[in-house]
Amino acid sequence: MFKILVLEDDVNLNRAVCSFLNRNGYEASGAQDANVAYDLLYSEVFDLIVSDIMLPEIDGFEFVRTVRQLNEDIPILFMTARDDFASKQRGYRVGVDDYMVKPIDLEELVLRIGALLRRAKIASSRKLVIGDFSMDMDEHSAYYKDEEISLTAREFSLLYKLLSYPKKTFTRTQLMDEFWDADSASGPRTVDVYMTKLRAKLSECADFEIVTVHGLGYKAVLK
Repeated sequence: MFKILVLEDDVNLNRAVCSFLNRNGYEASGAQDANVAYDLLYSEVFDLIVSDIMLPEIDGFEFVRTVRQLNEDIPILFMTARDDFASKQRGYRVGVDDYMVKPIDLEELVLRIGALLRRAKIASSRKLVIGDFSMDMDEHSAYYKDEEISLTAREFSLLYKLLSYPKKTFTRTQLMDEFWDADSASGPRTVDVYMTKLRAKLSECADFEIVTVHGLGYKAVLK
């Protein structure tokens, strides 16, 4: 059973999230401040962390920064009322893997946790294999039927993200938040240009396709 640490200072929300996760096959432990969370992390092994940003004494950014010094691989999801671009960008930069804005849908939270845990297994090997297609994070390389596909750093990151969460739709804004700087002059439609380039480079690949979700963004669909 996967163990999840929930760091949230709202007692009722903390209790609700933990109860819902426990009913859905996880073992959730709650903490209302970072110091209690640190104690739990030192005494137990967790598979994933759900954390708020606005916390007493030590905020979520500092908490994640400290956790990442100790564990680079554990999936971390921010669950916060802060919906501004700067907070999202800072969250990704300190090391969070996903970001949900309150009020949250608990069913969606469970779906995202499942995706992050699957992603963690991929990250531990640093490789992704889908049929005849493979990506190696350490070598920053992609191959289809033993033929290398030349990808830029951003193309590689975008594709790895989509393939790590097959069938999950990422909006253009989500992808911009994660893979472009805040001071970039590029708009969300820049993502379309990159997807067009990726489709051209992967035109021979028959194991998956990058699908446009009209009005939203993109997802990878395995064949």
